[in-house]
Amino acid sequence: MRSALIVISLTLGLVGPGLAQEAELDSAVVEKIEELGGRVMRVAQNDPGVEVSFHLGRNRDGLRRHDAPKPGEPEPPAIDDGLAALGGLELVSLHLGGTDVTDAGLSHLAGLTSLKRLHLENTGITDAGLVHLAELEELLYLNLYQTEVSDAGLSHLQGLKNLKNLYLWQTNVTPEGAASLKESLTECDVDLGWQEPEEAEEPEEAEESADPDA
Repeated sequence: MRSALIVISLTLGLVGPGLAQEAELDSAVVEKIEELGGRVMRVAQNDPGVEVSFHLGRNRDGLRRHDAPKPGEPEPPAIDDGLAALGGLELVSLHLGGTDVTDAGLSHLAGLTSLKRLHLENTGITDAGLVHLAELEELLYLNLYQTEVSDAGLSHLQGLKNLKNLYLWQTNVTPEGAASLKESLTECDVDLGWQEPEEAEEPEEAEESADPDA
């Protein structure tokens, strides 16, 4: 009996209190992301979900967003190919805003089905990149501010029924295109930002009659 109790105690010790041992992040994946200028963070204790932010990666002009590299320190590589490493994470939030990510880089996001928040603002993303987001059914938040997307690209988002916030300020999307998307995503706040009202055309003045007595 005593032997059995010892075995049970050792087993519980291996799995941790409350059977809630936190899975270790793959160090090779984390290292690759850090090489790109990114940062990996846990969402919460005992939660497998992680957030990845590339605030310190290259911007769309090929430069670091913030601190310049120290003398002799290499600049981080372009982001696109390195995003393949994200597939090794339980990713729930990804911040690529202001980086040099392109439509090709977004192909690595297609399998991130646990993703809930995605920042792509101030990048060179176009309609061609949005096709890679079509299967991200858990997505709640998508920021496309200051990108090159248009009404045509919004068709790839029509199946994202959980989407609650979509930011489209300073894009090529029209009010008509946004309204059309709203027909499919009735629970989504599609935000075009402030739109300058069009000036009403002034009525043409009637031409004065050549006959002063008319």
